[in-house]
Amino acid sequence: MKVDKEEGKKRFSVLNRSKQFEKLSSKKFDLAIIGGGVTGAGIALDAASRGLKVCLIEKNDFASGTSNKSTKLIHGGLRYLKQLEIGLVKESGSERAIVHKLAPHLVIPEKMLLPLVEGGTYGKMMTSIGLMVYDILANVSGNDRRKMLDKNETLTKEPLLNESVVLGGGLYAEYRTDDARLTIEILKKAAEFGATIVNYCEMESFSYDADSKIEHLNCMDHNTGNKLSIKARNYVSAAGPWVDIVRKKDASMNHKYLHLTKGVHIVIPSEKLPINQPVYFDVPDGRMIFAIPRGRVTYVGTTDTNYSSNLERVVATKSDAEYLLNAINKTFPSIVLTLNDIESNWAGLRPLIHEEDKDPSELSRKDELFISDSGLISIAGGKLTGYRKMAQRVIEAVLKTMSKKRKSKFKKSSTETIPLVSPALHSKEAVNTYQTDIENQLSKLGIVEPYHAWYLCTTYGKQADTIIDKMKDFENEDALERLIRAETWYGIHYEMTNSLTDFFVRRTGRLYFNIPSIKKYLDIVLKDFIMYLNWNESRINSESNNMELLIQDATTYYTEEFK
Repeated sequence: MKVDKEEGKKRFSVLNRSKQFEKLSSKKFDLAIIGGGVTGAGIALDAASRGLKVCLIEKNDFASGTSNKSTKLIHGGLRYLKQLEIGLVKESGSERAIVHKLAPHLVIPEKMLLPLVEGGTYGKMMTSIGLMVYDILANVSGNDRRKMLDKNETLTKEPLLNESVVLGGGLYAEYRTDDARLTIEILKKAAEFGATIVNYCEMESFSYDADSKIEHLNCMDHNTGNKLSIKARNYVSAAGPWVDIVRKKDASMNHKYLHLTKGVHIVIPSEKLPINQPVYFDVPDGRMIFAIPRGRVTYVGTTDTNYSSNLERVVATKSDAEYLLNAINKTFPSIVLTLNDIESNWAGLRPLIHEEDKDPSELSRKDELFISDSGLISIAGGKLTGYRKMAQRVIEAVLKTMSKKRKSKFKKSSTETIPLVSPALHSKEAVNTYQTDIENQLSKLGIVEPYHAWYLCTTYGKQADTIIDKMKDFENEDALERLIRAETWYGIHYEMTNSLTDFFVRRTGRLYFNIPSIKKYLDIVLKDFIMYLNWNESRINSESNNMELLIQDATTYYTEEFK
């Protein structure tokens, strides 16, 4: 399959949106995908790289649901070992190493500290055996293999731990990521392989032929209000928490259905929670929680509670935040945090498969396919880590619907070897070298704080060169203003950034990890959006209101969820 990088970049510009809609309306695709989270993105890349004609539509922005609200780890799932989900641990373990190679700037190895405490979930012997089995299943080698620590070694690694209860610890490998950035890069790569991809295009209903098979999708472009129909030979729903809503539109619900659980994370400025490294620790109810340093903050999560409220506005409650604060204050007794110390939060949903009489944390994270008589293939469940394998399983199901002759036209999956970002960085060492290079470039432009080089490198990889080069086109005296204007330009021209919330939440992660910067630069960014996208007064007001609401939800702890 020939990759047209330049055409792919044009295809993924919001300025090219009308051409993409022309293609959606006029072509017949091999596969139409509903849902632009990481699962849909993975399916689009797998299919397009095999040679299928693919389109993907997303009713909101890409990664605006579950795929922007995870713990932001490509991890093997140590706790799934405790639940004896051996296959899931094995697949997750091998997948994280693969995804690290595909985007080493974005999937970053971290040593996770698991403190062993008096009366804790894990004893020393079981932890040692469990981590050893974890390493074997995940095929971990070299310095990434688990290491057991005594009490002094554990407290040296993390002095803020409670010395009176710590018995020792385990050190093991995990990988930190940005789930929304990962989704965007996968989609951009799928566009390079010819996929037609648009956000803010909602599938409203199905139309059927005389044999009750899906004939086309009836959709609406939220930007213009225009209606369109999309025709394909096969249809896949990767709609995450909305999977059952799509299945109901297809009248294909059965005894299998989603069980939604909510996960909340809180973000604390580093100076208020100055841990040295990621920690995976016990909480009194027997669950485990992550505390992960990231740039200028430390984030902590997650909760795991049943959810049946508003899918479009999932928020953190006061009890969610207090649960996490209590866990932090108990684990790190010299730290006394209150609600006022939280800088921001995010709340997301896990679309799991329902199992009778199981608590939220006991539900399997395995994915499952539902295939309806109409031809709709739905995928639900699963984890961020498993997006590639989930995509392969979906495409294999799609290929089964084809004749042997037609199937032979398409290649085997090759996503294991397709770098997600071009130009690619190929190792952790190359990432570190490149970050130093960015630091030097920024220093010459008047930006000396190392954080900004780290942020650009881990957000964009070598694409940061394009952003830094663009800074020269702006005349703002403040170099950081020139930088964020260059980021805005890049997002609109190369990442289908359609709104303020796309930019500040999914493309840059600022709502969660640098919320003070939004207040500082919002007006500058808004002016550039108006210039590039020709927004009228109504659109400006709508955009400002949407941004204000998201900031409110990220900084407010409600007494109850929205119905």
